[in-house]
Amino acid sequence: MVGSIQIQNVNKSFDDVRVLNNFSLDIAPGSFVSLIGPSGCGKSTLLRIIGGLEKQYEGAVFLDNEKITKAGSDRGFAFQGSNLFPWLTVQNNVAFGLKARKLYKEHKQDVHDILKLVGLEGFENSYPHQISGGMQQRASLARALVGHPKVLLLDEPLGALDAFTRMNLQDEILRIKNENNMTMLMVTHDVDEAIYMSDKVVVMSARPSKVEAVIDIDLPKPRVRVQDTFALYRNKVLEILNFGGQLHEAEYNI
Repeated sequence: MVGSIQIQNVNKSFDDVRVLNNFSLDIAPGSFVSLIGPSGCGKSTLLRIIGGLEKQYEGAVFLDNEKITKAGSDRGFAFQGSNLFPWLTVQNNVAFGLKARKLYKEHKQDVHDILKLVGLEGFENSYPHQISGGMQQRASLARALVGHPKVLLLDEPLGALDAFTRMNLQDEILRIKNENNMTMLMVTHDVDEAIYMSDKVVVMSARPSKVEAVIDIDLPKPRVRVQDTFALYRNKVLEILNFGGQLHEAEYNI
């Protein structure tokens, strides 16, 4: 299996503000792990480090025992907003990265297949303003997946959606993960979302952030949000968040 991540003693500061403090975490290949913690604790910064988008830090991060030094197609990235180019069709948005790397001709079928996988078949020639927010987010996921990454990094990808669409897309992301057997690492502020989707929930402390707790979610799938054991996990995460350290207002958009 591929897609293992090792984060070793990572320190990251913005000016004089320490955000990540000697942060270490191992993520098993094929697992779904959620990061949850107070605003400003460095969750998104950690994703950017793994994605190779943030290079000024101390420590080391490895993907399948190879040190990450730059961005690469082995890591897909989906953000909270769809970040689609409004002047491109859905198909051309999804194909953009392949075209930039001059790989589109040999992977043209992959674009069709991934659009079908995320439920956008028939909307290939639509522009972002012609489709719903949920469909835009599906297109963003397709763009992150079309390069067949080992790891999918999700930075609150569903945060801007209504509750019904959000729950539907949670199931879609889990289906895609199971069909592709990839590692997924997600930042979320939604405790229920983390418990519903994850194999492990990593609770981060207030900055300078460290791992406050790693909680294995031992619930059968598909999960039922209203069952008593689900509520027990929710209470456990909330207790750690409330009492795991003093919370501070974010001074930086991290």
